[in-house]
Amino acid sequence: MEKTAKTLQDASSEGSTSSLVVDETEQILERAVIRLNASILGIVLGILTGLGIFIATNFLILKGGAVVGPHLSLLGAFFPYYTVTFGGSILGFIYGFVCGFVAGFIIASIYNQVVKLKSG
Repeated sequence: MEKTAKTLQDASSEGSTSSLVVDETEQILERAVIRLNASILGIVLGILTGLGIFIATNFLILKGGAVVGPHLSLLGAFFPYYTVTFGGSILGFIYGFVCGFVAGFIIASIYNQVVKLKSG
């Protein structure tokens, strides 16, 4: 980056070549910044989804009542062996992490492909 900064300073005194250098710098920034890291986005969404299920399940367990979490227990239809218990919250975290990771990875991959098509 130091070389680019020096080039920009040198080019600003020349006039017409400054626009070429700025365009090149913008292209470098687009390639570096606009792309998403699919693994990192997957991990972040996985942790958020897993924690959401874990916290919601444990909140309902601590709240108690005659029937604990009838709506949340419907996740058992999608996540085998999931129940509204502490063990189920751990299993729900794992399922949530996997689903969130896959969703984040797919979102970032599609986004990167769109950016690649746009930048030509």
